[in-house]
Amino acid sequence: MAAYLIGTITVRDPEAWQAYVAQVGATFGPFNGRVIFRGEKAIVLSGAAHGQRVVVVEFPDLESLRRWHESPQYQGLIALRNQGAEVVLTAYAD
Repeated sequence: MAAYLIGTITVRDPEAWQAYVAQVGATFGPFNGRVIFRGEKAIVLSGAAHGQRVVVVEFPDLESLRRWHESPQYQGLIALRNQGAEVVLTAYAD
């Protein structure tokens, strides 16, 4: 069953954020992850939305998503991610 990583993002340091974004995509491949959608908040239709931006990444299963998150390649980018933005990551499985 597919698993999806949803990241809600509030950028604080655009240069650091762009440096992170330029590198993070390469970390998905070894775990068969692929970016489905990246975008900026357009309107809030109900409730309160977190963040200005969102990313959705599909993995073949929850275990692949977990292995990606725990990988040295991704863990090595977390300090840069945190410098660039406030990010909330949540995993969903169908």
